[in-house]
Amino acid sequence: QGQLVESGGGLVQPGGSLRLSCAASGSIGRIKSTGWYRQAPGKERELVALISSAGNPIYADSVKGRFTISRDNAKNTIYLQMNSLKPEDTAVYYCNTINYYTNLAFWGQGTQVTVSS
Repeated sequence: QGQLVESGGGLVQPGGSLRLSCAASGSIGRIKSTGWYRQAPGKERELVALISSAGNPIYADSVKGRFTISRDNAKNTIYLQMNSLKPEDTAVYYCNTINYYTNLAFWGQGTQVTVSS
């Protein structure tokens, strides 16, 4: 069974940067897409950034120009570089991967990002 483990969250001041990592292990199979979602208190989980199987990145409008998603296939790891962080970026960030053939979704346990002075 596949597993995703996020790391890199923490407390940062507005305008600061963080880099999240998501390491995949086990059997996930061919990947359709992989990306990052976030959920703030009292809000629904939302897409932050995603990379399709073709390698094209997609970003939420709220993070365009500030966040960058990337992947290292050799390490089975994806990253989310977050710059110019704002208080409204505060949320639990989740890594997600979808199997190409079954559409089975794998989720990490989440990592807390808090942007506050």
